Amino acid sequence: MKVNEKQLEEFLLDADLVSTKRLGEAWDVSLKSGGYLGDALVKRGDITEDELRKTEAYILGIPFVNLKGEKLNFDVLSLIPEPIARNNNIIAFKKTSDSLEVAMLDTDDLAALDFVKKKVNLKILPRLTDTESIKSALLQYQKSLKAEFGDIIEKEAGTIKEVRIGGEDDTKSEEELRKLAEDLPVIRIVDTLLHHAILQGASDIHIEPMEDKVLVRYRIDGILHDAMTLPRHAASGIIARVKVLANLKLDEKRLPQDGRFKIAEGNQRVSFRVSILPTYFGEKGVLRLLKEDTEAFTLETLGFHGDGLEQIHRATKQRTGMVLATGPTGSGKTTTLYTILSILNSPDVNISTIEDPIEYQIPRVNQTQVKPEIGYTFANGLRALVRQDPDIIMVGEIRDSETASLAINASLTGHLVLSTLHTNSASGAIPRLIDMEAEPFLLVSTVRIIIGQRLVRRLCEEKQKYTIREDDLLKLAEHADMDKVLAMLREEKIVGPKESWKSIPFYKPKPSKVCADGYGGRVGIHEVLHVTSTIEKLILQEASSTDIEAQARKEGMITMLEDGIFKAAQGITSLEEVFRVISE
Repeated sequence: MKVNEKQLEEFLLDADLVSTKRLGEAWDVSLKSGGYLGDALVKRGDITEDELRKTEAYILGIPFVNLKGEKLNFDVLSLIPEPIARNNNIIAFKKTSDSLEVAMLDTDDLAALDFVKKKVNLKILPRLTDTESIKSALLQYQKSLKAEFGDIIEKEAGTIKEVRIGGEDDTKSEEELRKLAEDLPVIRIVDTLLHHAILQGASDIHIEPMEDKVLVRYRIDGILHDAMTLPRHAASGIIARVKVLANLKLDEKRLPQDGRFKIAEGNQRVSFRVSILPTYFGEKGVLRLLKEDTEAFTLETLGFHGDGLEQIHRATKQRTGMVLATGPTGSGKTTTLYTILSILNSPDVNISTIEDPIEYQIPRVNQTQVKPEIGYTFANGLRALVRQDPDIIMVGEIRDSETASLAINASLTGHLVLSTLHTNSASGAIPRLIDMEAEPFLLVSTVRIIIGQRLVRRLCEEKQKYTIREDDLLKLAEHADMDKVLAMLREEKIVGPKESWKSIPFYKPKPSKVCADGYGGRVGIHEVLHVTSTIEKLILQEASSTDIEAQARKEGMITMLEDGIFKAAQGITSLEEVFRVISE
């Protein structure tokens, strides 16, 4: 669905949703590519996709419906089969004696409308909605894994041939294990577990053998949840099936193995990274889910804003230097770098990466994966990359002094280098690099910005509102500059110029049928350390991370905690969630 671009421009300017300057830049992009102005605005992060849909609905005079958090009548919802609803983004939500109201992302999808009309034999009334509403409605097709598939899985697991622990199991031939993996009940169980992990937005699946059972757990929004308990004798078949999918050795049970495979789910492809580890009660499998839809990300949707966002854009416009992302495993560092690469990815530059592993495939980017078992390490790969005439290089992780030295030299010789480090804060990256024998005088010549980050869970639409007490405010002030956070909220027009902390609402999670624990999805909290001339002096003096952070804060850097409080004041997350993540 597209509206007249002039009408779109006039409405956005009248509603003060986009500045004249940003709109002009978006026009240039759309004219060059021959694309739609609205798509250019969304891709640049000027407006969200949902804001565009609401604007288009208003201009076209089509009613807009919000289904987020709404409990739909299952009899009405199921009038449209789930595969049709999922593939065409169309939801049946209200029925009368002669008509059916359907929510859609594209009301011009005549084929979908025609299919539904023929199936239900009612007048179809299309309504426009947003992506979150579609996601919320699609989840209602699915009951919990235990309720919907529990009996089926237990029945199937009961038909799997029992394999004893140790002894006989260890001596099974590869052919016997392959037959077990190709047993229909085993295939059904594994397919069900994968299917529901995708639907529930899990990032990892844990298949854990225990003394008397097999525990399956999903990591959703950073928290592990029990998903299903299976009979102990099902373990061998399930792990064998996962090994077959990942092309691993079936009869190797003494050593860890790693692999990957892909499946198609609806209109998207999902890559699974597999790790198999021998444990006391058998082999444990962990599958990491990687959805191949990184093009949808922008720095804004990842949670960057204000001066930090501008500093990243300025650093990435330079053709030399280093941009570093820091944080623990699972904090979204790689996603941040991939998003920056997507922004920089244009026909006039050559981008090469060396990764372990390659998590997403990006068009026009030359990606290579390290293979330490044959001597192909980050250092060796980086040496090869600089001979490939790259403009931009991404090194998946700087792990040792050799890789650090090569990355620094690459940035000195006319390349923009992006990489990650495992440190607790942005300021901790400098001492870490010096500990890797990087020369301080080279660091001040190369490092442009350092991004520290964590992921916090988003609050669902239904949440509990409250105002902060004076004693709690004083406790927060011991750890964060509350005046700076308040000034930032005013500057970004999130609160009024006269509002104070006494009147700004905060929110707590409110469990509901749609959001079991009150949270859904995650967003980043960040600190962006810009290497200024004063920071450079501290680096040359080999100052501590505490001294570097103190100076950066004096120069305006907001810490991850302060950014978390900023997002809590917006109602995006809760203060409890921010402190949970920061204290980990």
